[in-house]
Amino acid sequence: MKEDLPYATNYHQLMAYKIAVELADRVFVVSMTFPKEEVYSLTNQIRKSSRSDGAQIAEAWGKRSYIKHFKSKLTDAIAELNETEHWIEMALNNKYIDIEARNDLYRICIRIKKLVYGMIKKADRFCQSD
Repeated sequence: MKEDLPYATNYHQLMAYKIAVELADRVFVVSMTFPKEEVYSLTNQIRKSSRSDGAQIAEAWGKRSYIKHFKSKLTDAIAELNETEHWIEMALNNKYIDIEARNDLYRICIRIKKLVYGMIKKADRFCQSD
C-alpha cells in the first residue's frame, strides 16, 4: 500500500462512509413511522439498502490492494444508493414521508454518490498499483 495515502488511513475516515452511516441512521428513524404491514417489505428493504451503502464502501477499502476490485465494490455502493433512492420514492408515493423528507434523503444520497464517484476516479490514490 502507499505509505502516504492523502485521503484516509482507514474506511472510518472516509467522508463517503461517514455520510453513508448518517444516511442509514436517518432512514432507520424515518422508517420507524411506516405502518406495521410494511415491516417485511418496504421498511425492511429501505433499511437493508441504506445500511448496505456504507458496508460496500467499507468492503471496497478492504479490497484496495486490487484497483479493479476496489472500483467494483464502489460501483456496488452506487447501486445500493440507487436502490435506496427507489425505496425512498416508494415511501413518498405511499405517503409515509413527505416531499421535504424525500428531498433531504435524496440530497444525502447524491452527496455520497459524488464522493464515491470521486473515489472511483481517483482510485489510484487509494490503491497500490497493480
